[in-house]
Amino acid sequence: MKIARVALDVPVATTFDYLAADAGVDDVGRLAIVPLGKRMVVGVILEFATRSTVPFDRLKDVLRVVRDVPALGARDLRLLKFAAGYYHHGLGSVVLGSLPARLRRIRALEPATAHWALTAAGEVAAAATAPARAPVRLRLLALFKERRSLDISVIKTVAPSAPSVLKDLVARGWVAPGKRVQPSGPATKQHAAEDAPPLTREQTDASHAICARLDRFVPFLLLGVTGSGKTEVYLHAMDAVLRAGRQALLLVPEIALTPQLEAVVRTRFPLACITTLHSGLSEAERLEHWLAARAGRARIVLGTRLAVFAPLPELGIIIVDEEHDASLKQMEGLRYSARDLAVVRARQCGIPILLGSATPALESYRNAIAGRYHLLTLSRRINAAPPLIACINTRGDRTTDGLSPRLLDAMAARLTCNEQSMVFINRRGFAPVLMCHGCGWLSGCRRCSAQLVLHLRDRSLRCHHCGHQAPVPVVCPGCGSHDLAPLGHGTQRIEAALMQHFPHARILRIDRDSTRRKLAWPEMRRRIHEREVDILVGTQILAKGHDFPHLNLVGVVNADSLLYSTDFRASERLFALLTQVAGRAGRGETQGEVLIQTDFPDHPLYTALRSQDYAVFARHLLDERRQAGLPPFMHQALLRAEASRLETALAFLARAARIGKSLGHRVTIYDPVPAAMVRLAGRERAQLLVQAESRSRLQEFLAAWHDKLVAERLSRARWSLDVDPLAF
Repeated sequence: MKIARVALDVPVATTFDYLAADAGVDDVGRLAIVPLGKRMVVGVILEFATRSTVPFDRLKDVLRVVRDVPALGARDLRLLKFAAGYYHHGLGSVVLGSLPARLRRIRALEPATAHWALTAAGEVAAAATAPARAPVRLRLLALFKERRSLDISVIKTVAPSAPSVLKDLVARGWVAPGKRVQPSGPATKQHAAEDAPPLTREQTDASHAICARLDRFVPFLLLGVTGSGKTEVYLHAMDAVLRAGRQALLLVPEIALTPQLEAVVRTRFPLACITTLHSGLSEAERLEHWLAARAGRARIVLGTRLAVFAPLPELGIIIVDEEHDASLKQMEGLRYSARDLAVVRARQCGIPILLGSATPALESYRNAIAGRYHLLTLSRRINAAPPLIACINTRGDRTTDGLSPRLLDAMAARLTCNEQSMVFINRRGFAPVLMCHGCGWLSGCRRCSAQLVLHLRDRSLRCHHCGHQAPVPVVCPGCGSHDLAPLGHGTQRIEAALMQHFPHARILRIDRDSTRRKLAWPEMRRRIHEREVDILVGTQILAKGHDFPHLNLVGVVNADSLLYSTDFRASERLFALLTQVAGRAGRGETQGEVLIQTDFPDHPLYTALRSQDYAVFARHLLDERRQAGLPPFMHQALLRAEASRLETALAFLARAARIGKSLGHRVTIYDPVPAAMVRLAGRERAQLLVQAESRSRLQEFLAAWHDKLVAERLSRARWSLDVDPLAF
């Protein structure tokens, strides 16, 4: 009797054995519905065996193998197994977590009439004009005509009334049940659009280097200053891959970058099937795009970090844009780095990977200068001069509402010339905290070790960590004083100040609050490009990858806040952030100007920023890291614990440290300490750092340590292991 080993989405590292009489090796990677306790769950068959550690009479049967959904390929499973092992996370959770949510629910997998197609009468009806009072019918018929067949889940996305309209179409004989009809895909070899701009010498050299190595694993690091045309190199590499009949995967750190980059890619490859994978999609859309990628119809997949697991049977290249960005690291659950897994996947598939950035992560840059990565350089902007970067000493130049006179004068000059300006402050809301001048009370969050941020427009105090919200008090809760005032600046306060200084200017605030509504950000981008906006105020949403040709002045407010951080990566992150922000200025015909307000204009970081020489700054940081024994010269893991009481979390970590030291591996185990933010959402948090000079030595220790910690069931603390942590 064959035994199927099935991965289930449960918090254990093992697979589960089931009897599988009607299953075979072709079913490896397929979904299966199996019993677990008193309920039925969806799992993935990983392998078959002839023996089990569970007695034969206790084994249960696989209820159904789901064969109408494509199986995960051997390479897909190999990557998922690596991720589970390297990050020491449950294999079932990793495998099931990589799938669209609909595939993890039994109801969505039940055999039923799930696909519908137009009949001959429906073809005639679709060609006719539907009455104006039937817009849903019109949209549904148009969608049927475009795609030939529709999944019921896709039909439901058309409108809330779409299922009832479908019944009407069936009753009219226009639609009938049918098998899923895959849309006819494009030719396997795609050619670049004829209007591709000519390449510079550096772009040509980079493209030739990549295209000459498409048949093997080669990691490339494309170090290009902002505006130097890294995207054009990506497009030429993808063109070569499409010509070879293979697929391309392009990863970006933020959803906000996806629509703009998608538009560029679609313009260049109008015949190619292009899909996106990110959290902004509906469940039905994500399933449809995932299936297109797995079937090979999607020749280019563009997505955020989760897309690194997208099943692509003909994958020919992986490109990671803004590879330094911390958003490529998942901070909850499976704490993986999409960039690092992309490198692993490229190695497993024997294909090139291209990492692009103006300010690469030090880990990537060290690999490049050591020869492990092939370094490609774009040192000049295309048809534009680099921006002029200057610092405003705010200790000698007092600010008004957070804005210095020099910055205000520069903005006024740009308004006179009908040019756009941007004020960057990486903090949303009106002010970071509300303070009582009578007793010193601060608007702290009861559930977190953080302050409630004042949002003046809706008169609320919000925690940006746990989501807690409270009304603005009329009097001080501590002393009853009416002397309450905002302390510090956020995007809303800067926006209000600019409205006072420039009452006739068209000001647009762009942050997580203003872009929360669906399609808000694309509309804002349209307004900016069509010059319906004079001044932008925003957070790091504006910092990455956007090309605003009429934006010629960038002012940076509150840049020093990261300099006070205890995180050893703070200066690296600040340099990268300010470089990206500065890169938005002067991308058209006029040279850009960047003014940074700071109390420390002579700080080495600002000196390096003014010279715009990443290599010098990176080598200086690498020397510091080497002397301090920090990454990338050390490899780290962080054991995190949380409980209702801090003492409980610390006690668990102390026990974990003793267990770790008893294993005898050559690693350094530091003492348990409270987390930087001790309380989050009502839970007290602590952490324990482990590091070693060798990655393999650290992994050997973590494997043995993790098994011991799993066996520790007496503590009330919840814990997780973060390998290669970015946040402490």
